[in-house]
Amino acid sequence: MIAPLAKFIDWSVLRICIAMVPQSVWREVASERDLKMEQAIQFLNGPDFIPAESQPAQLDFIPDAPGDRFRFPTPRPCEFAENNVVYGRLYRCADAWQKRPVIVWLHGGSDFPGNHFIFHLFARRCQRAGFNAATLESPYHFQRRPPQYGPVGLLCQYHPMITHDYLQMAKTWAQAVAEIRSLSGWLLAEGCPAVALAGASLGGYLAGLTACRDARLASVVLGMPAARMGLLPKSYQDLVGGRRVQELTRLRGAACEELDRTPLNLTSARPAISKENVLLIEGIHEGSSHQIELWQSWGRPEIWRLPYGHISTVFMPGLSGRILRWLTLRLDSSSNIK
Repeated sequence: MIAPLAKFIDWSVLRICIAMVPQSVWREVASERDLKMEQAIQFLNGPDFIPAESQPAQLDFIPDAPGDRFRFPTPRPCEFAENNVVYGRLYRCADAWQKRPVIVWLHGGSDFPGNHFIFHLFARRCQRAGFNAATLESPYHFQRRPPQYGPVGLLCQYHPMITHDYLQMAKTWAQAVAEIRSLSGWLLAEGCPAVALAGASLGGYLAGLTACRDARLASVVLGMPAARMGLLPKSYQDLVGGRRVQELTRLRGAACEELDRTPLNLTSARPAISKENVLLIEGIHEGSSHQIELWQSWGRPEIWRLPYGHISTVFMPGLSGRILRWLTLRLDSSSNIK
């Protein structure tokens, strides 16, 4: 894809996402209130952020719902009842599904209906290839989002660019990882021989954060992950422009530097699985050096540098099939399936 088209797609989506952020949130960002940074740093650097142990989820398959839709209580409840129930969907193989590996798809950071559509198509393709697939709704997304938070765009309320409570942000990341590990534990307990994670943007970041703490995973695919807690890449700031984005960059720059000295910075960690089972995907028109830095710090696993931007990479023709072929080599090998 030529650079101007990639940038136009990314610009369009980013402008929509920024416009979706409620005015009340912008006012909170500009306020001088206590952002609980000290408590957040202490929590992130402590043993409770991502504990060593993880208990399998207790899935409740929803009756009369189309497909194998499930829910389970979050292992890390918060003050919002809506966000304390995790929702997902299991796409089982037609025969002996418990003897086949599972690919868990983690969506990007928005409530766009396209997220559901993309991972539905990917899951169906996994089924045709002989794999189970599962999807999981991240905290504060879709039906888990409290009404008072309003609609969410690409900039989630726990993103350091717009958050007004860093401790809540830290606990949200911990909650997301705990839920992924809990679902993985259930799938393995059911007898599935291997579990892989695949995600884009926010989903790619969560896959990476989980892979640094959970050696049970067979493989991970990180598509355009924000490896650091930095704000929008400089190229995106120039692309979107506007006084508001520039002001947010100024207000949140120091906070992001503090957060980058915690385990939230993927470049300061190492995956708990072999680098041969890690795939990084970068859109070269994104204008960020974080993914190359991540690639180097993780021992140079396989990386695909594609001629797209952050958003437009998702629409690359044939990308899902290529990812699935890459995963097939690792999952069938790890599960000893002939």
